[in-house]
Amino acid sequence: MLTTIAIILAVLWLFGLLADIGGGLIQPLLVVAPVVFIYNMITGRRSV
Repeated sequence: MLTTIAIILAVLWLFGLLADIGGGLIQPLLVVAPVVFIYNMITGRRSV
């Protein structure tokens, strides 16, 4: 689940860089997504 979200965010971020639309909003999300992913791996919780 989080991997899918991270991939979607990466694609949107690349699109934002190319189109110069929304790049400023997507970059913080790209920082948060891996942190949440690593936290879930460390705590051992399973996403539904």
